[in-house]
Amino acid sequence: MKAMRLFFCLLLIFILNYVPNHVLAYSYGDPNQEKIAEAYKQMAEKLNQEPPNFSEAKTIFETVQEEIEMHMGEEPVETVLADIKKKDKEATIKDMKKVLVLNIARRLENIEENFDQYETSKRLLAKAFATYEALSPSVQSQDAELDQRLRDEFNKALQSLGNPGLFGVGQKQSNVEQFKKSEQTILSSLQKQFALKSLKVGHFSETATEKKETASSQNEWTDLSKVKNWLPLLVLVAAIVAVVIYAVRRKRN
Repeated sequence: MKAMRLFFCLLLIFILNYVPNHVLAYSYGDPNQEKIAEAYKQMAEKLNQEPPNFSEAKTIFETVQEEIEMHMGEEPVETVLADIKKKDKEATIKDMKKVLVLNIARRLENIEENFDQYETSKRLLAKAFATYEALSPSVQSQDAELDQRLRDEFNKALQSLGNPGLFGVGQKQSNVEQFKKSEQTILSSLQKQFALKSLKVGHFSETATEKKETASSQNEWTDLSKVKNWLPLLVLVAAIVAVVIYAVRRKRN
């Protein structure tokens, strides 16, 4: 009996360490840090120095300038650079917050367009939420209730993606209509909060570069086309079969 308990303990440890995470858990996953959001936080840190370090802020902005221009158009880039040139700290931070809102809109829009692609959608939602995390202190300081409501909507959006599970384990049905409702609530609230005239200006489809990034960042354990990823599952099945055979033989004896 003690041997059986030990075996089950070892089996549980194996499952927790080797079975794909999305079978056992349901979370945002690793946001992998949204570059634009990280740039904003670094810029704000430099601009909040005494005196504000506009030179460093500009250098940081230039690391994401091309991405912003590609996905949100030239206007946001020109506006932020003009703010920096005028050494207007408040305007620079304010306009960068607007860029973050546009980035959230971009990510959520891409999810809606690729809703049936679970891994891609989950990753993009994680990036959208990582972007909101950078905006959250500003929202919370003005309206704590709105901040909580937006967080709840992000969670609803996550739930709406469902979960394909693995061999039926952990499977949850997706709900695109629920996602659209959460998307609308999030974007309309942020648009009003940060006084943007439109969230559509400068929007572009997901580029080939971004698709490549998505593919390369895919969790290896979710790629069942690789033979090595079947090994833990085969070992798990073999272990279960062994337990059943052992139990049957013990009962007969």
